[in-house]
Amino acid sequence: MSSPIRPLVLASASERRRELLALLGLPFVVWPVEIDETARPGESALHLVARLGATKAAIARQHLLRSSAASSYSLVIGADTVVALPDRMLGKPRDEEEATSMLRQLRGRAHNVHSAVAIVEIASGRAVIHIDTSRVWMRQYSDAEIAAYVATGDPLDKAGAYAIQHSGFHPVERLEGCFSGVMGLPLATLARALTHFGVHLDIETNVASACRARTGYPCCLNGAQLSGGGR
Repeated sequence: MSSPIRPLVLASASERRRELLALLGLPFVVWPVEIDETARPGESALHLVARLGATKAAIARQHLLRSSAASSYSLVIGADTVVALPDRMLGKPRDEEEATSMLRQLRGRAHNVHSAVAIVEIASGRAVIHIDTSRVWMRQYSDAEIAAYVATGDPLDKAGAYAIQHSGFHPVERLEGCFSGVMGLPLATLARALTHFGVHLDIETNVASACRARTGYPCCLNGAQLSGGGR
């Protein structure tokens, strides 16, 4: 494995993304940024998720350049996730009522989860964006299960108001795609994006093994599909 001498910067406050990035074994620091995540009129889910990921990375880079810390780091990683039904996009719910509504909309249906990874080189501003898309089928959970899950507060900081990895709710019946991508940071996609900047990881073995160890689910590189209730 080759890696930059200086640490990466993760432009996210998400605990899940910090946990997932740590699995790659690269040094990094967290530099969260706040942005307006509202979709623009007529904007597609793919355009939205790419724009938000790129914006987070660009803003974090600008903050670093205005500080004395820029030379201490190499690359900024921005990430975002959007849940897309055929007729609407679901971001993070504003409150418990909206979380309940989202979970009812998703119940027993299939949807796409788009996760964008944007990387920008601090010194040059050179940037790349990669997007991972997974197909997710939700199980027929009950209203009582929704109420109990929403009461935990877990859905409020998650696109679509759910966490695929939640062991109590386990909302997903079937998945075709990337488990870590649905969590918020597709590790294989991130590893591929890093190669544009000379960071080469052993994706087929180390990344896949690390992903499975954290999620308990085979890496999407192996063409695995989840079925039977998720986690």
